[in-house]
Amino acid sequence: MSTPDLLSTRPAGLPQPRRYPGINWVGVITLYQREVRRFWKVGAQTVAAPVVTTLLYMLVFVVALQGARPPLHGTPFAEFVAPGLIMMAILNNAFANSSSSLIQAKIMGTATDFLTPPLSPLELTLGFTLGSATRGALVGLVTAICVLPFARLGVANILAIVWFAVAASFIMGMLGVLAGLWSEKFDHLSAVQNFVVMPMTFLSGAFYLVENLPEPFATVSHFNPFFYLIDGFRYGFIGHAESNLAVGVVGSAVLMVVMAAACWLVFRSGWRLKS
Repeated sequence: MSTPDLLSTRPAGLPQPRRYPGINWVGVITLYQREVRRFWKVGAQTVAAPVVTTLLYMLVFVVALQGARPPLHGTPFAEFVAPGLIMMAILNNAFANSSSSLIQAKIMGTATDFLTPPLSPLELTLGFTLGSATRGALVGLVTAICVLPFARLGVANILAIVWFAVAASFIMGMLGVLAGLWSEKFDHLSAVQNFVVMPMTFLSGAFYLVENLPEPFATVSHFNPFFYLIDGFRYGFIGHAESNLAVGVVGSAVLMVVMAAACWLVFRSGWRLKS
């Protein structure tokens, strides 16, 4: 005797559960909400603290050195450095969200919360990445509002602002996933933050023109993906870019695909997660 279809045997008066072809969107949304609520519960640490850090940078680079820094390509220094600081906040917080979530789950033994439900590797990648992107975008938005008293930011190209902000959030969210899965303790995660993320961030032209660097550093900087993210994001505000914007757009899109594939493969293998 064949097993009856449970959907067909439900009483007519009850709503039928939705079937989602391909992707378990209910699971993805649930995991996403878990990630958002996790960082929102400690908003003073995850949202307010990064904003305060950025304002301190503005205080040092703009207020304390007022008049000491000449315009860069005709752009006042405050307007030049502000987009870089906003992008730094996006990059660091998107990375911190997924990486801290995974390492805490591994150390505290709560990884079963997202391993037990019927979530595929793709769905796990989507849930963690979207949660990280939300934190990165939220911190970036709040930071942009708070730096307005120090820098008169205009909007030269809204599409560039949105694209590079979203790309940065997704790329760093997925990098955080890989770092969180690789790390076995918080020291490992700190090593990635201190020796990979921070150097790439500070050597990306956030505070200076890359073209003014001596060789070979100027050439090497053009192989840093953070340079294209920050430069493209800054272009959206001031209308001037050091790099080729087409290279930045295509490169960030390719990097998102590569990072997504890497996260999918690692979740699929269960490396350092199911052991």
